[in-house]
Amino acid sequence: MPYVETSIVVAAPARAVYELAKDQERFPQFMPDVETVRVLERHSDRAVSRWKTLVEEAPIEWTEEDLFDDEALRIDYKLLEGDLDKFEGAWTFEERDGLTHVVLGVDYDFGVPTLAELIGPTLERKVRENSEMMLAALKSEAEKS
Repeated sequence: MPYVETSIVVAAPARAVYELAKDQERFPQFMPDVETVRVLERHSDRAVSRWKTLVEEAPIEWTEEDLFDDEALRIDYKLLEGDLDKFEGAWTFEERDGLTHVVLGVDYDFGVPTLAELIGPTLERKVRENSEMMLAALKSEAEKS
């Protein structure tokens, strides 16, 4: 399955950036392609949420489960249902020299082998661009404080 990993350095404490990333319902306020995030269940160590985003003006919707590791500053997410066959990965937050290094990994499968053969590189580019947009928006929001 295709895998995309993107990263960014944020001038804010790792704990604060991690907590912002856990607050997914706020994402539509500062991430342009995220239309809605509705938390269906919230527990101290996990959440289930319903997402609606735009990719090239096409809506993509899914429900995911996020596992929060507050000690390791890590969020693992996994598709439960939606427009994709597979969509999972992790956010990691590591503080070094007063800066936070955020890595977002995405393992995905659109579930249409012929489509993947025809436009696989385009799909990978869109996943990468979307991941970079999410990280840039997270950085901008985290550095406001």
